[in-house]
Order: sequence, then C-alpha cells, then structure tokens
Amino acid sequence: MIQVENLYKEFELTRQQRKELNTTDKKTIPVNGISFGCEPGKIFSLLGPNGAGKTTSLRMLATIFKPTAGTIQIAGVDAVKNPAEARKKIGFLTGSTGLYARLTPNELIQYFADLYAVSSADFAQRKERLYTLLDMHDFQNKRIGKLSTGMKQKVSICRTMIHDPEVLIFDEPTSGLDVITAENIIELIKDCKNQGKTVIFSSHIMSEVDLLCDELAIIHKGNLLFDGSMADFRSQMQAPNLTAEFIRIVQQSTTPVV
Repeated sequence: MIQVENLYKEFELTRQQRKELNTTDKKTIPVNGISFGCEPGKIFSLLGPNGAGKTTSLRMLATIFKPTAGTIQIAGVDAVKNPAEARKKIGFLTGSTGLYARLTPNELIQYFADLYAVSSADFAQRKERLYTLLDMHDFQNKRIGKLSTGMKQKVSICRTMIHDPEVLIFDEPTSGLDVITAENIIELIKDCKNQGKTVIFSSHIMSEVDLLCDELAIIHKGNLLFDGSMADFRSQMQAPNLTAEFIRIVQQSTTPVV
C-alpha cells in the first residue's frame, strides 16, 4: 500500500527561472502538505490541472524527488529513509522516461530484469504474460528507435512491471496514444488490480477515471481539494458529470471570497 502524510516539496528558483515565471519569489511550492492513502487491490487516481503538483507528488512517491517534509510509506517501507529498498517494490511509468533507441524491446526488458535480479524462469513467464497483454510479440526484435509512440509506451510499461512490483505508479499512461494501445494499457491496469497490487495513476481523461478508479484525490496548486472514494465523489457532485464536477471544484478553490 501507499501512505502519504503531510507531503511537502519546495524548489529554489534560479534568477533565470524567476524571470521566466515573472516572480520575485525565491522558491516555489508545488506540493503543500498533502495526505492520502492507496490500498492493495484498488485503483487510486490523482487528478489535477496542469501545474497542480501531480507529477511532483508521483515522483516523490517513486523516490526520484526527496520531500522537503512529510512521510511516504511504500508497502511497509519508509521511502524517505530507505529509498533504495522502496524502489524494489515500485514500478513507475512516466511519459518523460527515455528508452535506449539502439536496443530491441527484448534486449531492454532483459537488461531491466537483470538489474532487479529476476530469475530466468520468472523472467520468461512474466515477459510472455506482459507481451501477450500488451500485444508486443510482433515488434519484440525491432530497434526501439524505429518504433511508434504507442509501441514505445508498451515497452516502457513492460520495463516498469518486469520485476513484478507490489506498487504501480502510472503518470498519464495513455497520453497521446491511439485507441487500441490505450485500451491495452487500461486492461493491464485492471489486471494489476485483480492481482491485488496497489495502483495509483494520473490522467486528464475523465472517462478513464470513471472506468478504472475506486478512490481519487484532486490536487490544485499543491493543495488537496478532495480525497475519498468514487462513490463519495459521486454522492457529493453538484455538477451533471465528472468532468464538470472536477472543473467546479478546481474553480471554486481559486475563486476569491467576497
């Protein structure tokens, strides 16, 4: 599971960054004391507009960024104090992660399996299962640099999951993909839930959120605006659909009190 308490992150701004942002502030606070939990066998969605603090939060969960303050528990491991141990339990997918263009999917997946000391028997079984779920057999021996965006995303997911992590963190996993590839990935996320894994993902596609998530949190300007079950969210809705309610909550948080 994932348990986050009072998570806070600030970055120092360079002179150039202050100029680009048109601010005199010497620091920025993308995440401002948020708390939430994600349970095994459930899908948790972290939602927010661009610049809300979602990706920064997910990167702290994945131990890429160290929090300025707060605690993160990943499958019973203190991810702030023991990031290396926590990483063994995490699979993290983000669209900004690069791949080795000269390698084939087979070579890349083998490389990451070796990094995690996956046994030959487990590797063969997991690779076959992932390749089947993601429909990767036809391009497994092609150079990654020659693959389409959707194919590369499938390779990234396979790399993310080859060590069979307990916790999966997906940052915009279907962004920019064709309908068939996106559906493959959605089915894989459902499969992770059925296996009892802890799944957290961010998405701008509300139909995916509606289809997949059991629990959700909404973050805006680093602050948590909602944290609860999808059933709770629906019961409190004041707008006619999920997208409209999401927009209403975000806009309400930025409307000055008169």
